[in-house]
Amino acid sequence: MPEPTPHEPSPPRRPPHEPSIRVARPEDEEALRRLDRANWSHLHAITPQPEPGEPFFRETGRPADHLVAELDGRLAGYIRLGFPTPFAANTHVRHVRGLVVAGEARGRGAGRALVRAAVDGARAGGFRRITLRVLGHNTPARRLYESEGFVVEGVQPEEFLLDGAYVDDVLMGRPLR
Repeated sequence: MPEPTPHEPSPPRRPPHEPSIRVARPEDEEALRRLDRANWSHLHAITPQPEPGEPFFRETGRPADHLVAELDGRLAGYIRLGFPTPFAANTHVRHVRGLVVAGEARGRGAGRALVRAAVDGARAGGFRRITLRVLGHNTPARRLYESEGFVVEGVQPEEFLLDGAYVDDVLMGRPLR
């Protein structure tokens, strides 16, 4: 890469310990599958743990629907985006369909960087709102979302039975304009 001339600004440098965010690529499939499986928990998931050979990318979750975080050159997390319903009447709303951060990357800013990138991308894409659903007992995720401007817009009490306990489904959202 050529050195910048005195009239060109240097490209911004990101410290190596900070997460970088990018759109997922098809070749991320195996790493994302392993990440999903290794970090599965009823703290954040209502579905069964993914099977070892189960595909990560699907028709409703293609690579372009995911942002990934990299830390120290390794995939550290992802956020899956979509729409809250299949109806044209709310295609102005972006919906977070999942957020996973590797255990060893927690507390290093990957989750926050992914949420911010999703919000920024939705705003740039012309969406008016961004929403999500989070399990009531997932206090770390709820704190993260609240610190990034999401507010509780509804609670469905005891919506899920997970590991013998009833868990609330918390609906959160924020405007983008």
